[in-house]
Amino acid sequence: MSTVVEITEQTFATEVLDSSRPVLIDYWANWCEPCKPLSRVIDELCTQYPQVKFCKVDTNINPGLAARQGVMGLPTLQVVVGGEVVQSQQGSRPKSNIIAMLEPYF
Repeated sequence: MSTVVEITEQTFATEVLDSSRPVLIDYWANWCEPCKPLSRVIDELCTQYPQVKFCKVDTNINPGLAARQGVMGLPTLQVVVGGEVVQSQQGSRPKSNIIAMLEPYF
C-alpha cells in the first residue's frame, strides 16, 4: 500500500524532482483548518492511485521550500511531472477536482 511521503528541504530534489512518477504535493500547516479535511482526501487518493507519488510539505517546518515553490496560501496542491510544476491550485478542493488534476499525467 502506498503512503504519503513527508517532504523536507533536504528530500525535495530526490523525492519530487527526480521522481519517475507524477507527484502531487500538498502544502499544509497544522493551524490551517481547510488543510485538515484535504489531508484525509490525499490519504484516500494515495491508496487508490499508486501510479502517483503523494507528498506533503509542512510549511511551518519548511517555509523556505514553500516560498521557492511559489506557495502563497494554504492549502496549495501542486502536480510535478519530470521535475516541473505542471499544475498548481490554492484552496481546498473536492476529491473529484484533485483526480481531474492528476488524470492527464497517468
